[in-house]
Amino acid sequence: MKLPRRLPALLLALAAALFPATSRAAVFVSVGIAPPALPVYVQPPCPQPGFLWTPGYWGYGAAGYYWIPGVWAAPPAIGMLWTPPYWGWGGGAYVFHAGYWGPHVGYYGGINYGFGYMGVGFVGGYWHGGEFAYNRAVMNVNTTVIHNTYINRTVVNRYTVNNVNHVAYSGGPGGINHPPSPQERVAMSENHLSPTAAQAQHMQAAARDPQQSFSANHGQPAVMAKNTINGRSYNQQGRIAQGLQRGQLSSGQAARDLNRQQNIHNSVVADRSANGGRLTPQQRQNINRRQNNASRQIYRQRHNGNRGQRY
Repeated sequence: MKLPRRLPALLLALAAALFPATSRAAVFVSVGIAPPALPVYVQPPCPQPGFLWTPGYWGYGAAGYYWIPGVWAAPPAIGMLWTPPYWGWGGGAYVFHAGYWGPHVGYYGGINYGFGYMGVGFVGGYWHGGEFAYNRAVMNVNTTVIHNTYINRTVVNRYTVNNVNHVAYSGGPGGINHPPSPQERVAMSENHLSPTAAQAQHMQAAARDPQQSFSANHGQPAVMAKNTINGRSYNQQGRIAQGLQRGQLSSGQAARDLNRQQNIHNSVVADRSANGGRLTPQQRQNINRRQNNASRQIYRQRHNGNRGQRY
């Protein structure tokens, strides 16, 4: 079943109401030491239709640089694409610019992250009729699981930016020299959404893992990429996104389900904060109970025979 033409715009507005917007050039940290080179890794296969690849990158914390693994992520709404974060030289320091979701891929410093993010734009696929079509020339897709695919190697070669040394930053000594194109400037000025709660959880987990620290792995992280983000909340969001794509959920149902996941995530964050970063057995039991209830609700909505009645 194809989704109504107005659904992507409707879902973008819906997601904007559920997730906070980012600024055009959100800056979270700046340091005087350049980020390490990007490690070379194999992309795991896409776990289910509608998930988009978010490339791995170096974050920075109290112990220095640490690697945040690349991962397949559920977008906050159909039609949204991911602009990766990047480090850029400016004001005598390396400044971090956060990634974001939007209708087009914006500027990410000309960094060649691979897997469709070749330094300019994105050539890994596109949204069409409420479904995402994957370019198997750059994406690892199991066609027995995902059927909406194509192969286009020409577009990959046309947009590749040279980055043979896997440089992880833009500008400055030895950095990538790629100023924003007119198209990228337009995309940068559009309305954006912050990383989802599941993505935030993924980043926090990497920051807490000492094996992901550059000081421990010397540029070869223990975990370079994942097929899914840990945690049931992430998987639930994927089921919601899939239900929307297949016309099994209305936008109103999806909004309530996503809001429920956000509330559960907020409870986990609050509980961890109150207990030194850990959950007590009772708190874990409570979270599992709430997720079990949410899972049953999603299942009932997707199998009740009322496919996509209200948009």
